[in-house]
Order: sequence, then structure tokens, then C-alpha cells
Amino acid sequence: MYFHRQELQHKATPDKPDAVYARKLQEVLGGQYGEISVAMQYQFQAWNMHMPGKYRDLVFGIGAEEMGHVEMLAIMIAQLLEKSPLGITEEAVQDDPTVAAVIGGTDIQHGIVAGAGARPVDSNGNPWQGSFITASGNLLADFTANANAEMQGRVQVARLYHQTDDHGVKDLLAFLLARDTMHQNQWAAAAAELQEEGYESLPVPSNFPLEKEDRDVSYQYINFSDGAAAAEGRWASGPTPDGKGEFTYLASPEPGVPMPPPTHPDVRFYGTTELPNTVEKLAGRAQDALHKE
Repeated sequence: MYFHRQELQHKATPDKPDAVYARKLQEVLGGQYGEISVAMQYQFQAWNMHMPGKYRDLVFGIGAEEMGHVEMLAIMIAQLLEKSPLGITEEAVQDDPTVAAVIGGTDIQHGIVAGAGARPVDSNGNPWQGSFITASGNLLADFTANANAEMQGRVQVARLYHQTDDHGVKDLLAFLLARDTMHQNQWAAAAAELQEEGYESLPVPSNFPLEKEDRDVSYQYINFSDGAAAAEGRWASGPTPDGKGEFTYLASPEPGVPMPPPTHPDVRFYGTTELPNTVEKLAGRAQDALHKE
């Protein structure tokens, strides 16, 4: 059950309208690492979770908070657009290159499609996609993905913070930066606790039998670059983080194996092969006559 309370978690009021900046904010609303993504990611993770208790409650709670962040950004964008100019004549754009540049930086669909409101898109107008979210059912994999989403989102908000002088906008961004700080630490703590309690460990999924993988290369760094400095890294020697092996370093790949011959699918896929065209036509007719589908 969802219940909407008509108040915001934090103030979201700009000092002045700014249609260009409204377009920039769309990235952290409807972009790949925007608030819509994390809100939906956490909700689906909770809905798909296979065990009750603190982890499920955690994900449900943060998912609900992120829906509030979606709302704050949408309200902020609407206010940035509220008193922005509805349009401008072609002559004015031609007379003033500065005006032309400003108009070029706005999202035209903010006015045409949304009536001076926010949209579920990124800063280039690309629609938000459900494919952005990760909800695998494996909590260590999901919590690690969540930490990455919060890191990427915080990077973008931090960049936007320096692209405005509007105190109202900066106040909201400062709040969102702080919540991203919390959420990064929260997901790191949750991932660590999962491992400490024995629910999951590296490598994910930890309940897949290790003897079924090719263990000869499980911890081998293979250098596929002409750079040599990777050999200096923690990943090239010493114990592995999962505690199940030792890293080794291979300076260059072993000799490969021969490439299989080209494939020859059913001729009715009509791919070009080295066989004469007439032969393929006859083969296709024969397969049709035999009702091979």
C-alpha cells in the first residue's frame, strides 16, 4: 500500500527561474543513475527478496525515501520552469548570439510536452528505461550495485552543484549529496553484514560449487595490454579478497585455439554464404517441401 503525504522531505525552492538548469537537473531525475532509477531499483529488489527481516525492511524503506527524492527534483524542475520565457522570436535569436545559446540549452519539450513541468527523461530527453535497474535476487550482488548507483549519482549531483549560483537549488543538492553519502555507507555496511552473517560471500553467487568452474584461471590476472604497470597492483599477487586463493600474474595471454569455421544457418534466414545462390535456393525449396520449420 502506498500513501502520499503532500509535503517534502526537504525544501525544494529555487531563487529564480532557469530553464537551462532545469534541463541539467533532468539527468539526476530520469538519467541512468537518477532518482527514478534508484527508487525503482530498491522497490523491485524488495519485492523480489526471498527472506524477511532487516534487509527487506531496509530496501523497502530506502526505496520509499528515493520516491520522495524523485518528487523533490520534479517540484524543483517545475519551479525552475515556472516563470521562464514561453518562447522567443526567430529575429531575436538571430540578433543576439547569447540568446540563441541560452535557448539552445533548454529542453523544448519542457514547454511543448510537459507544460513547464518535469519529465521522466535524462538531460538529453531520452526516456527513462526500466533496463537501468538491477534486481537479481542475490543480495550481495544487488547491494554492491546499489552502492555503485549511489556513487555514480553523487558524482553527477556534485558536478551539478558547481554549475549554479542559485542558493535554493544548492540547498536541495547539498541535502541530496548528504543522503547519497549515507546511502553509499549504508549499502557498504549491508554488504559487509551479509558476509559476516554467512548469507553470502565472494565470489557471487557464493553457493555455486567452485569445483564446477575452471579453477586454473580463477585468480589469474592476464595482461591483455602492452602496459606493464598492472603487475604492480594488489590484484596481481597475494591472497584474494574471497580468501579462497592467491592472485597470479600472466604477462601475456597464452596461445589461443583455432577459430571454428563459419556457421551455416538455415538458408531461409537468407544470410550470404560461400555456397552458390542457386544451391541455397534449391535447399530452401526442399526444406519447405519437407515442412521443416
